[in-house]
Amino acid sequence: MKTGVQLAFMMFVEYFIWCSWYVTMATYMGEHLHSSGIQIGAAYSALAIATMISPFFIGMVADRYFSAERIMGVMHLLGAVLLFVASTIKGNSAFYWIILLYSLLYMPTIALSNSVAFHQMSDPGKQFPWIRVFGTIGWIVAGLLVGYLGWEKSNATFHLAAGASLVLGIASFFLPNTPPKGVAADASSSLGTQAFVLFKNRPYLIFFIAAILVCIPLSFYYGFANSFLNELGMKNAAGKMIMGQISEGLFIVAIPFLFNSIGVKKMLLLGMTAWILRYICFAYGNIETSSWMLYAGIILHGVCYDFFFVTGYMYTEKKAGQQIKNAAQGLFTFATYGLGMFIGTWFSGYIVDGYAAGTGHDWKDIWLVPAYIAAGVLIYFILFFREKKQLPNN
Repeated sequence: MKTGVQLAFMMFVEYFIWCSWYVTMATYMGEHLHSSGIQIGAAYSALAIATMISPFFIGMVADRYFSAERIMGVMHLLGAVLLFVASTIKGNSAFYWIILLYSLLYMPTIALSNSVAFHQMSDPGKQFPWIRVFGTIGWIVAGLLVGYLGWEKSNATFHLAAGASLVLGIASFFLPNTPPKGVAADASSSLGTQAFVLFKNRPYLIFFIAAILVCIPLSFYYGFANSFLNELGMKNAAGKMIMGQISEGLFIVAIPFLFNSIGVKKMLLLGMTAWILRYICFAYGNIETSSWMLYAGIILHGVCYDFFFVTGYMYTEKKAGQQIKNAAQGLFTFATYGLGMFIGTWFSGYIVDGYAAGTGHDWKDIWLVPAYIAAGVLIYFILFFREKKQLPNN
């Protein structure tokens, strides 16, 4: 029981930290650093860069030399310092480098926290979801707290994240021992390149390309949704955006049933269609006459994310099989949250700057861009994705 409480606390704080500063960073940068869209996109790209690098660190260093909970503790303690420093920075260039350094420390802790949890479980398939859900709860609580306290434009979000990082850094040293494996993975296994064999399967290759492309509209939401809602005058925007995470938690429950009943293609099509609807809602919604469209765009996050990315992880595992499933998941994460998000964050920044109008932005035209991209990916997927052989349990 004690171990379960420790793991739940670990997951709660891990994702509480992330949400505390990440969701409102664009709003903060625009208010205090007078950042351009490109500069905001660059700051968000830091996590994508860290996602691409962290598999090497975990696979080639942490697994061989360090206990997972101890290195996680050190990273969170150093991260607390960098988050506090970020709150004092006045220039965009310095802010970017601090966020990049922090991201390089934080992103490996996601995998490390999973390792700590898995090491304590006799049946991870059944036990892990009940621990991981506390991460979603942590994200929700952080968003509600930031919104309720009115900190969306304040450096207090970084102080909140720094304090939580300090707490988790200290607590990590008291987590159950997760010793190093003693064998470092080579570069190919860390990156997941053994899974390149999956590209010989044309349907999976089509899906893989679509997954990278759909990260472009995803980046628009992650990077600029909070700024957009604040600019429109929505009160407690950060708190209301938590409806997206609640939606995510609800829809994820339906995925195992739908995956086996309607099949992977329809699931992915539903996810991509939701992206289009979300951005149309944002493009034409406003506070005075059609606020329901703004709320619909937020709530659609559950379908957008779960029906494409979570389904994508399940599809990847089914296609990969037992021998290369870990490599395949690593490659999929590298391609989407690494390469895809890196492209998307920079592209979205250029688009936002391109549609700047006076002191605000022409948000209607901005949101139509990711809607068109999502529509293009949907058409591409419909035309070329053909799964000739039924997947297991599909």
